[in-house]
Amino acid sequence: MRDKSKGGEKYGIVLKFSKQKRVPLFDEAVCNYEAFKSRAPIFDKIMDALRDDNINSIGVVGIGGMGKTTLIKQVAHQAMQHHLFTKQFYLDLSRTHHTDELREEEIVKIRKKIAKMLGWEDEYWYGSDKAVKLKKRLKKETILIILDGNWKEIHDHLEEIGIPTSCKDDVNECKIVLTSRSDGGMLSNDMMMGAQTCFVVETLPPDEALTLFKNTVLAGADSVVEENITELIKECEGVPLAIVTIANALKDETMDVWKNALQHLKNCATMEGKKVVYSCLEWSYTHFKGDHDVKSFLLLCTVLGYDDISMDHLLKYAIGLDLFGPIDSLNQVRNRFFEMYDVVYDVVREIASKDPHPFVFREDVGLEEWSKSDESKRCAFLSLHCKVVPELPQQLVCPELQCFLLRNNNPSLNIPIPNTFFQGMKKLQVLDLSYMDFTTLPSSLDSLENLQTLLLVRCHKLKDIAFIGKLTKLQVLSLVNSTIRKLPNEMEQLTNLRLLDLQGNQQLEVIPHNVLSSLSKLEYLCIRLSDAKLLPKDIQFENLTIYAISIGFFCGSRKTPRTLKLNKVNISLDLGDGIRKVLERSKELEFGELSGTNYVIQYPLGGESFVKLKHLKVSRSPEIEYIIDSRDQRVLEHGATFPLLDSLVLDWMENLQEVWHGHPIPRGSFGNLKTLKVECCHKLRYLFSFSIAKGLSQLENITIQNCNAMEQIITYERELEDEYDEGGTNLDLFPNLRTLKLKDLPQLINFIPKLEANARPEDSVFNPKVSFSKLEKLELLWVPKLKDVWNPQHPFGSFSNLQILKYEA
Repeated sequence: MRDKSKGGEKYGIVLKFSKQKRVPLFDEAVCNYEAFKSRAPIFDKIMDALRDDNINSIGVVGIGGMGKTTLIKQVAHQAMQHHLFTKQFYLDLSRTHHTDELREEEIVKIRKKIAKMLGWEDEYWYGSDKAVKLKKRLKKETILIILDGNWKEIHDHLEEIGIPTSCKDDVNECKIVLTSRSDGGMLSNDMMMGAQTCFVVETLPPDEALTLFKNTVLAGADSVVEENITELIKECEGVPLAIVTIANALKDETMDVWKNALQHLKNCATMEGKKVVYSCLEWSYTHFKGDHDVKSFLLLCTVLGYDDISMDHLLKYAIGLDLFGPIDSLNQVRNRFFEMYDVVYDVVREIASKDPHPFVFREDVGLEEWSKSDESKRCAFLSLHCKVVPELPQQLVCPELQCFLLRNNNPSLNIPIPNTFFQGMKKLQVLDLSYMDFTTLPSSLDSLENLQTLLLVRCHKLKDIAFIGKLTKLQVLSLVNSTIRKLPNEMEQLTNLRLLDLQGNQQLEVIPHNVLSSLSKLEYLCIRLSDAKLLPKDIQFENLTIYAISIGFFCGSRKTPRTLKLNKVNISLDLGDGIRKVLERSKELEFGELSGTNYVIQYPLGGESFVKLKHLKVSRSPEIEYIIDSRDQRVLEHGATFPLLDSLVLDWMENLQEVWHGHPIPRGSFGNLKTLKVECCHKLRYLFSFSIAKGLSQLENITIQNCNAMEQIITYERELEDEYDEGGTNLDLFPNLRTLKLKDLPQLINFIPKLEANARPEDSVFNPKVSFSKLEKLELLWVPKLKDVWNPQHPFGSFSNLQILKYEA
């Protein structure tokens, strides 16, 4: 464990308890990965380098498909288990443009990714001052940054990005791990990417390669000729991805198919430039027996740049292209998405360019000539990036085109779209005009009778979208981060619309009464409104299954596909039946400045409500005295309250007196709670009663700070004293608690009192019959009334896993 002695300057005492016992090399709970003995030495060496204060940049290299990403993620997992770093950031840069000089837009893109992980969103990240700002922030903590899929030039630009490369004089140290694909051979200076130390991930030895192949394929094969296995293994050259790919493709196949695969690999081995991973992936793709639409979706991912595109964005394309045929709900499509290795991305992208109906990537130079070519008549997907030419041709004739992505990559160009431009694209189903600067939609859009997806993301100059009312087959409409002030009445005609994304549109002021209620097939809605009155009270949202509805809040990020955020809302006056039903089936709720009630959760008559709620945050609501008032009989009628709740955050609730008020809590309530944060609740004297605390068996993280009246975290109900077994040795409260932070609590006497009638409340912080056997980190900061932290009567094994203690009286 790396120990920074200077860290004591911030706290009165900082103790770190080092545990040198290594965790298993590959934890099955983290990922399903073969535990190769040959990888153990390099794994241990990387871990040692992370602990070495003289090393702040580490390189990991190897040919594509060797398992570098999986290895380094396992390293990060062990580093997290040992608390080597306060934060860990993983960035996949494998699809960043590999050029001799890193372009400014690529630098800004990386800055944005890091800033987002730090909680900074929607900021402008151009300019050297932003690099300085980012660097200062990264130096505030001990952070591990993994840059996966790099090339040798990246190290020269780390300071320009804002990643500190030397922190020797700082209390906190930022460590960087860089991975890069190599061509094999000896380790060279170019391969080291400027890292202080570098490790090469080697191919698997024959015995491990054979084991991996057999473990993958034999589950699906009745009989296999050993000779064919040996030859296939030899052709795979010990590359794990090649072995797994070909083995999976051969499950349940005949011997003729096995021989065909072997011959293909042998033929490719004689072709210059054909790598073994490419050969295996190419054969697997060609012989894929599954749904053809899955192959099309795989091609689509490569075209869009899989690392930078969200699942929701892919969903919009998939629906528009009918990639998965008729579907009952959008959730069916979301459940079929998958992850893609960088080397798979490269191979599939090359395959896409050779398709009989190719996926074409073009820049605007020579576009007029290309539009007359045979390729333009055959292409099914066109990605056109404008950089030089100031205007587009009057018409682009692509009769087979199904998907068209148009981008302006030169901000200095104001490229208008001619009104006749789309007339030669009768089969078009998906049109992405995001980031374009036109003010009105071209009239030729009405010729796109088959259009199902229209994306107009960040079209800041576009004000009038009434024309879209003619696109009656439209299923997906995205106006993310637009400046539309009014939804047009013509949207009533979009009766087939299933997905409407308006997130980030902060200027939306008018929604005509019948527009949203006319969208009877709507399943997906993202919208931010400044006032609840903009939402018609009679709207029902009967089919809505995916949503992020924000009233008064900025939408920001969301943790679940069902998120509702309400700010400055009178819960008794402003909400109609439709939005109340959305509230009741939400998985994430956030309330701010709530009024019209003295308790948060209001149950309707009949039915089950809030049973799927996973995240709840309530802040800045002075009228609120209780989160739940069980004197309302409807609470008890519903059985367990919040059975799936994962996190509870209470912030600046100045009049909050109790979380649960009234009758005893039903069994199973809060049973899944893992994270609890309470801050600035100055009338809260305790957090939970003993009867509630007994049910919090999954709780892992507790943070309580700046609560002036807090005397105890858990209070004891005297009426239950007769049921307490004084002979017991362990209360078994919070058996999974890993981190506990108690800060700035001037009245705090203890965490939980002794339950004996003659016990003094100030005997010690923790009841001696509470063991906290899994607690790893304990912070007690500015809690002046606390006396003894430890009690000699604690049972054996109490606090046995504690690694970090921070104490400031």
